[in-house]
Amino acid sequence: MRLLEGVRVLDLSRMLAGPYGAMLLADQGAEVIKIEAPRGGDPMRVMGPPFLPDGASAYFLAVNRNKKSVALDLTKPAGREVFLDLVRAADVVLENFRPGVLERLGCAYPELAAVNPRVVLCSISAYGQEGPYRDWPAFDLALQAMGGAMSLTGAPGGPPVRMGLPMGDLAGGLFGAFAVAGALLRRERTGAGAHLDLSLLDCQVSLLTYVAQYFWTDRRVPGPLGSRHASVVPYQALATQDGHLIVAVFAENFWAGFCRAVERPEWTDDPRFAANRDRVRHRGTLEPLIEAVFRARTTGEWLARLHAEGVPAAPILPLDQVLADPQVRLREMVVEMRHPVHGPTPTLGTPVKADGAPPFEAAPPPRLGEHTDEVLAGTLAYSRARIAELRAAGVVG
Repeated sequence: MRLLEGVRVLDLSRMLAGPYGAMLLADQGAEVIKIEAPRGGDPMRVMGPPFLPDGASAYFLAVNRNKKSVALDLTKPAGREVFLDLVRAADVVLENFRPGVLERLGCAYPELAAVNPRVVLCSISAYGQEGPYRDWPAFDLALQAMGGAMSLTGAPGGPPVRMGLPMGDLAGGLFGAFAVAGALLRRERTGAGAHLDLSLLDCQVSLLTYVAQYFWTDRRVPGPLGSRHASVVPYQALATQDGHLIVAVFAENFWAGFCRAVERPEWTDDPRFAANRDRVRHRGTLEPLIEAVFRARTTGEWLARLHAEGVPAAPILPLDQVLADPQVRLREMVVEMRHPVHGPTPTLGTPVKADGAPPFEAAPPPRLGEHTDEVLAGTLAYSRARIAELRAAGVVG
């Protein structure tokens, strides 16, 4: 049994943050029903390039596996009634409309709680349901900019740089899934539903962790350090004869082994480098010495020497090598999806490994409205005649 088996989620979200969070719930066994407009559906269905041979979006494929799709027009009164019927049978509603949209649709939390007091509504928005920025539009880049991430990313003295992964959006999905799981646990104890208000800006700010605490401690505004760490030396990417690797001497007990691996045992006795506090103070002297040493051997040679001394070190892998890595494969972080059009298709696995759970399976993202009849007839027990009437009126697709 998967962790969230038996939980039913109505996914009203679009783009990345909400769909990613809903997919995380689906990966843990929740039945996730993606509610989409009959005309067009989630805009991410046409996001690209790249596209699969039939024109399907690789972007959409990445964050919508293991879901069902119901095409439903919430702007029509009859569509709202269908949706409220679904809410009666649901545990969670997840949405990432701008604040105020659900109210205009007549589907705000008070209306949902009136038909199902146990329902959990998770609202993910750029800046939250209140505040001066409430109505601002935003995407990942804006959240990275306003949340401090871009000011910390890149090379010293360089221009602001976006993180390679869209953490402005992904953090919202992660916190959304986490918050939903917590709200469901609370509901088991109290019987009460909840309205969760997640701001993507809040999520980004929360990721500042020790960087913010450093600022409050010494009042220094940090800037980008490349791959370096403000409090640890050596902790950085290093060029070798044939590529790059990283070394992370994050604890004092690794320093002597590092010095042996690089054949500089005298560094352990040098008062400038004896302790991490000294190395940080003299990083301008030590780092160039380390960089010069590492250019003398290949990445493979250095990894062998460092690992022999128990020093944390790793190669910097491009994406193709990551996805082919034996550890990644062993952990089933690359799995095969049986796509009805494209056949066996690789996709990412889930990092959550639960004892007693069956092997992870990835069902392909649904076609727009693929499960409309199944959900309306099965979950809501609508008759064929009623479904036909709704379809003729353009309420469902």
